[in-house]
Amino acid sequence: MGSTAADSHDRIEVRGARENNLANISLDVPKRRLTVFTGVSGSGKSSLVFGTIAAESQRLINETYSAFLQSFMAAPSRPDVDGLRNLSTAIVVDQERMGANSRSTVGTATDAHTMLRIVFSRVGDPYVGPSTAFSFNLPDGMCQECEGIGKVNSIDVDQLVDRDLSLKEGAITVPNFAVDSWYWQSMAHSGFVDPDKKLRDYTEQEWADFLHKPATKIKYGTMNTNYEGLVVKVQRLYLSKEKEAVQPHIRAFIERAVTFSQCPVCRGARLNEAALSSRIGGLNIAECSAMQISDLAAFLRGVDAPSAAPLLRTLGETLDSLVEIGLGYLSLDRESGTLSGGEAQRVKMVRHLGSALTDVTYVFDEPTVGLHPHDIQRMNELLIRLRDKGNTVLVVEHKPETIEIADHVVDLGPGAGPAGGRLCYTGDVAGLRASNTLTGRHLDHRVKLRSRFRTPTGSIPIREASLHNLRKVSVDVPLGVLTVVTGVAGSGKSSLIHGSLSTRDDVTVVDQAPIRGSRRSNPATYTGLLDPIRAAFAKANGVKAALFSANSEGACPKCKGIGLVYTDLAMMAGVASVCEQCEGRRFTPEVLRYLLRGKNISEVLAMPVTEARDFFPSGNARAILNRLAEVGLGYLTLGQPLTTLSGGERQRVKLAIHMAEGAGTYILDEPTTGLHLADVDNLLALLDRLVDNGNTVIVIEHHQAVMAHADWLIDLGPGAGHDGGQVVFEGTPETLVKTGDSLTAQHLRKYLERP
Repeated sequence: MGSTAADSHDRIEVRGARENNLANISLDVPKRRLTVFTGVSGSGKSSLVFGTIAAESQRLINETYSAFLQSFMAAPSRPDVDGLRNLSTAIVVDQERMGANSRSTVGTATDAHTMLRIVFSRVGDPYVGPSTAFSFNLPDGMCQECEGIGKVNSIDVDQLVDRDLSLKEGAITVPNFAVDSWYWQSMAHSGFVDPDKKLRDYTEQEWADFLHKPATKIKYGTMNTNYEGLVVKVQRLYLSKEKEAVQPHIRAFIERAVTFSQCPVCRGARLNEAALSSRIGGLNIAECSAMQISDLAAFLRGVDAPSAAPLLRTLGETLDSLVEIGLGYLSLDRESGTLSGGEAQRVKMVRHLGSALTDVTYVFDEPTVGLHPHDIQRMNELLIRLRDKGNTVLVVEHKPETIEIADHVVDLGPGAGPAGGRLCYTGDVAGLRASNTLTGRHLDHRVKLRSRFRTPTGSIPIREASLHNLRKVSVDVPLGVLTVVTGVAGSGKSSLIHGSLSTRDDVTVVDQAPIRGSRRSNPATYTGLLDPIRAAFAKANGVKAALFSANSEGACPKCKGIGLVYTDLAMMAGVASVCEQCEGRRFTPEVLRYLLRGKNISEVLAMPVTEARDFFPSGNARAILNRLAEVGLGYLTLGQPLTTLSGGERQRVKLAIHMAEGAGTYILDEPTTGLHLADVDNLLALLDRLVDNGNTVIVIEHHQAVMAHADWLIDLGPGAGHDGGQVVFEGTPETLVKTGDSLTAQHLRKYLERP
C-alpha cells in the first residue's frame, strides 16, 4: 500500500539497523503515539531505542552547535544504520542514579524548590528578600557555617598521619602526599616543621602549624609557593569537591578519615537565620521542604495568597504529579543521590511533565522498576499524559500492565545476543496477543499459587524495627522457605529487611548496586572464570598464564588492556574511542597468536555465555558458565565491562557467584528487574532450587508472579511514607488472596482471577 509524503512524516523510519546484535532490521515507529518495545533481555531493544534512534537524534542536535562548542562536547559516532528519517528531539529518561551531589535535592531537581522559594519571597512573613534569599546554594540564603550543605565535617587526624614517624619516614598517609611528592616537599621544606623529627615530638606550635596553619606564602628553592596546614590542605583538595568528582581511592580515604554531623548553627536546615525567620502558616521553608510531599501539597492548597496564586497552582501540579507517580512519600529536601534508579527516573519524568516542549521523543527504560502494581497504573496515566501533549513516547518494558496501554508494540527476539536482533512483531496489542511470539504467548500467562507450601525450619526474629518510617515493627522471617516482602514503593520494605538483616554474618545480600571495580572488570574476571580460561591457554601453548590477562603482561601497551582510549574533557563527559593499536582486542599481537582450539583469548572473551559453554564442555569453567546461564545471563559476553550492565544484570551476576557457596540466607532486591515475562518462570525455578538446596531466600519484590509463587508473604503498608511502616499481612499468599484487604491483596487477587 502506498503512502503520501504528508503521512510519511507521521512515523520515524528506521532502515537497516545493525547496532550491536540488530540484524539489519527496518521498521516504522508511529510519531505522537506510545510505542512499547518488548523482548527478552539481550534481544536488542536497547540497541534499537537507545543506541540507534535516541543516539542519532542527540548526535544530530550536537551537530547544530558551533564548532567551538562541539570541541567541548563528547563526539558520539553515528549508529550503524543505513537510514533514519523524521527524527525529533530525543530526551532519554533513564534509570541512571542522579549525581550524588549533596546540593542536589528532589526539590532542586524538579524545580519545586525554586517555585517554593518564590512563594516565600512573595508571601512569607516577615519579608526577607527575593527568592535568592531562600536558596541554600547561593550566598544570600546559605548558612555560613556549613555553606548550605546542612552538615559539617570533622577530620580524624590519626587517619591522616602516623605520629610515630617523621615526615621523611612517610608520616603522612593521605593519598598523593608520598615522600618526595610535590605536596610533601612544600610541607617538609616549609621551615615550619622539622622533617626529621617524629610527629609525636612536635611542640604545640609545630603541631598547630603542621595541621592548621592557613595559607601562607613561602619560598622553596627558587620558587614562591603557598604553605597550608595538612588539615587545611585536605579540606581544600578533597572536601570542597563533591564525592563523585574524586577518584575512588581518595573517596575511600574520605570515608575513612572524615565524619559528617549535623550543622550546629542551622541544625541541618542549610539556610541562614533570616531565611528561616520567614514563615507561611507558621512554617518556614526548611520545614516545608522536610514535609512529606503529599502533606506539603495539602498544606499549600490551604494557602490563600492572590499575589502567588498562579505559581502556587503550578507548584501544586508538580507536587501532585510526584504523588501520582508514587513518590508522595519523599520530601523536597531528600538528596538526589540517595534515590534508587527507579525513583530517580520518576523524578526526572515529573520534570518533563511540566515542560512546555511538545513534539519531543521521550525514551523510557523500564519506568515500572520499583513500582507496586498499584503505582504502575498511575505511571501509565503519566505516560499517556506525555503522549497526549503531542509527544512520541518510546518505552522499553516487560510488565504486561504497561504493554497493554501501548498504541503500538515492537517485539524483538526471538532470543538474546546472536539469537536476537530480529523483528518478531510490530502492530497493536491485540495483534501481539494473537501472534505466536514469546511475548505474545506470555502476555496473559499467570503463575498459579503453590499447591503445597514449604514448612519453615525456624525463623529470624526482627523486633521493634524503627528505621525511617517503620513503626516499631516486630515480625518473624521464616527460615528454609521462599519469603516475599511486598508493599507499595515507600512502604518500608527495604528499611525492614536491609535495616534489620543485611548486617548479619549469616545473610548474603544480592542487590543491584554497582559492582566495585572499574571498566577493567567483566563477567569473566568478576566470577573467577578467567582463571581456568587463562590456565587452559597457558597449558595449550606452553607459556605462562599471566600473558592472557588484560590487566597484566599481555595487555596492549597503548590502552593498558582496556581496548578503549579515554579522553578526559575536564568539565564535560569524557570520550571513549577504540584503541587504534589493538583495535579494541585488548592484547598484544604476540598474545593473540596463541590459540586454544582455534580461538585466541580475545575471541573467547567476545563469546556469549551460551557459546562459551559449548567451548568449555567440562571443568571449573563449565561450572561457572552453567551458573551464569542458570540466572538468565546466557547472552552476556565474557568480556563485557561490568560498568555497562543494568542493575538487574549486576544482581544476577552476583547471584551466580553466591550459588557456588554453601547453604545460607539470601536477600534479593527486585530480581525480576529487566526480565522478560518468559524469564520470570526461569527465575522462579532458580529460587526454588536455592530453597530446595537448604537456603533461605527473602525477596523484596512487586511482581505478582513472584508473590503468587511464595511460601510466605510479608506485606507492608498500608500506604507509603508516614502512611506505611506497618506489617499489614503475614502468611501464605493463599490466605492473603482469601482474606486480605491491602493494595497487594487486591492486585494479587485480580492477577490470579485473569484467564
